[in-house]
Amino acid sequence: MGFSKLKNDLMNSPKRSVTVAWGLDEGVLFACRQALDEGFLHEVIVTGPTERIEAIAAEQKLSLEGFSLEAASTPEEGASLAVSLIRQGKSDLLMKGNLSTSVILRAVLHKEQGIRAQALLSHIATIELPNGRLVLLTDAAMNVKPDLAQKAQILDNAIQFAWSIGIPNPKVAVLASVETVNPQMQDTIDAACLAVMGRRGQFSKPAMVDGPLAFDNAYSKEAAIHKGIQSDVAGEADIFMVQELTAANLLYKSLSFVGGLSVAGLIFGATCPIVLTSRADSPDSKLNAIALSCKALGGAGNGR
Repeated sequence: MGFSKLKNDLMNSPKRSVTVAWGLDEGVLFACRQALDEGFLHEVIVTGPTERIEAIAAEQKLSLEGFSLEAASTPEEGASLAVSLIRQGKSDLLMKGNLSTSVILRAVLHKEQGIRAQALLSHIATIELPNGRLVLLTDAAMNVKPDLAQKAQILDNAIQFAWSIGIPNPKVAVLASVETVNPQMQDTIDAACLAVMGRRGQFSKPAMVDGPLAFDNAYSKEAAIHKGIQSDVAGEADIFMVQELTAANLLYKSLSFVGGLSVAGLIFGATCPIVLTSRADSPDSKLNAIALSCKALGGAGNGR
């Protein structure tokens, strides 16, 4: 299943609504316009200065049919209003506009007015491999140096999300720089612990977890065979878990910008998926992220 098939499948699914927090971003507005036109959204709510949003749309010759504009004077107000609409059930999905990630996350995580569902939120990137298969990469944008308990929650989030988009019993490669346990390398110890947790059913949904695995043998069965690694996950991983943010971010951006692979990013662990894009993301990447979030809402384990 690639992004094209995923979007085609949405034609037979309920149409969703998305709320964009502080939508002063022509790329985000364009992606939402595409999602409306392609039929997997029925409404886009945008918070922010309405006159400036209308001006951006006019400059880009972008129709605002199907859009509702909600006035907000600051990014903080726009984020709070967007989260409030999700909490009240007036919209299905939350999307980041032209504001910093920290601002929208403060609104999401607010103790009284937020929409946290899991103990820990994490970033999940979905990547279409050259063979057309979708795989997940986590965590490339949120948790900097998680401990073992946090890694277990990050992995559990990814497993839940995999099930929700139609990847049952996902195969998980917990990555490290080497594929053997080294007492002096904590990541290899944590990877082995996560693998044991997987075998003992300690995650919320079934998954086959193996690690530590280096990226070459996690990605390529031939590389694993060459190194004498016996693994049912090697070369067939559905989830690549990187245990430290810098390495995960570098891998994610390398696959996207150097490898030219189609990607989509979101945050999981709130009451709905949060579409998280950057200004550097392509229009297709933004559209893929919206489609992916719609797909997740239709599956099990979406955090609701």
